[in-house]
Amino acid sequence: QLQLVESGGGLVQPGGSLRLSCAASRFAVYAIAWVRHAPGKAREEVSCISHSGSSTTYTDSVKGRFTISRYNTKNTVYLQMNSLKPEDTGVYYCAADRAGPSCRATGADYYYWGQGTQVTVSS
Repeated sequence: QLQLVESGGGLVQPGGSLRLSCAASRFAVYAIAWVRHAPGKAREEVSCISHSGSSTTYTDSVKGRFTISRYNTKNTVYLQMNSLKPEDTGVYYCAADRAGPSCRATGADYYYWGQGTQVTVSS
């Protein structure tokens, strides 16, 4: 199995920043996505990064504010979140695409998921 563990969530005021980490239990050549789920809303893929880190995707609402990166020697993916807004509140999960190393518009197989980390943006 591949275990994923998220960390770095918490309570932050609007305009603040958080850095989320996703630590994988072993090396794997998979694309990794951050997915968030807020109460009453559908799950949303926030960002994805290819295995090499050369390709990234972002949902429109976070472009310019969030940055995804990875440090493969530590099997870790990060999500730097700046200028946070209340609508960013939710549980953030990282997920590994078993289909392979590239982020995909179709055909993704997010088979492995972490337990999630809560992000709350409130004044």
